[in-house]
Amino acid sequence: MARGCEFLGSEVAILGGAMSWVSERNLVAAISNAGGFGVIACGAMTPELLDAEIAGTKALTDKPFGVNLITMHPQLFDLIAVCAKHEVTHIVLAGGLPPTGSLDAIKGPGTGKPAKLICFAPALSLAKKLIRSGVDALVVEGMEAGGHIGPVSTSVLAQEILPEVAQDVPVFVAGGIGRGEAIAGYLDMGAAGVQLGTRFVCATESIAHANFKKAFIRASARDAIASVQIDPRLPVIPVRALKNAGGELFTAKQREVAQLLDTGSVEMAEAQLQIEHYWAGALRRAVIDGDVEHGSVMAGQSVGMVRKEEPVADIIAALMGEAVQALEKRAA
Repeated sequence: MARGCEFLGSEVAILGGAMSWVSERNLVAAISNAGGFGVIACGAMTPELLDAEIAGTKALTDKPFGVNLITMHPQLFDLIAVCAKHEVTHIVLAGGLPPTGSLDAIKGPGTGKPAKLICFAPALSLAKKLIRSGVDALVVEGMEAGGHIGPVSTSVLAQEILPEVAQDVPVFVAGGIGRGEAIAGYLDMGAAGVQLGTRFVCATESIAHANFKKAFIRASARDAIASVQIDPRLPVIPVRALKNAGGELFTAKQREVAQLLDTGSVEMAEAQLQIEHYWAGALRRAVIDGDVEHGSVMAGQSVGMVRKEEPVADIIAALMGEAVQALEKRAA
């Protein structure tokens, strides 16, 4: 973990997972102030909104923090420029391979003080490709995570990727981590640290609606399910969230649109658009407005280990205490 701490500039190598609407200035600053490494979830923010969010975070902490940018954002390069203006030390690129020119924009000559770049590696071949292209660190995230997920579990990805690349760059493991013993296990395998999202949702400093937090505290691991695609003609990017009426209605909506396609009542493009638009604003409805029945309550499978609302500092202290105890037992 010393390697991860040195890379991040934090006391403990625990990255806060970037969760849209949740990972904003209050939670991010609280994670960094407690010795971890907070990460702002830029999501669909405009450059102006990100500018204000970074400034707001700086007002709450003098510790290092990062910004998570989505590679498909139409204004990606403007967002990178905002990060450079604020001298953000670490940028996390999520949602696919970095587009052409983005690495130069973040790390190239003329960027002043270049940021360190962290990317997600959902497979060993991609991990190697990213390292060759000049990425500074990787996050290996398994399907147990909340939000958008890949098809492979954390334990399998860690076994596949860590022995091959952990000596080349710091690798942070994510997805389904809820206790310190798991952190110790991944450090033992060569990880430089971990990333946790779900565990921080019910932090006292999190602005998530009381209903959203209650849903997390009540839920068990099996309640966090991946969205199902009914028809191959109507692609659905898998998202892990707590099962609710909204999820059931989405399944019904897919069936309805598929029938309209079968009868020729709608064109393919219109049908796909209907599916895409179904969840528009659904995460905000759940996190901010508290509509946990029809909004999207994105959560990882570690949600069953979230049992109460507590300060970020207590969460990090408990995780590190468990990790230390586990490593001491192994050494004994």
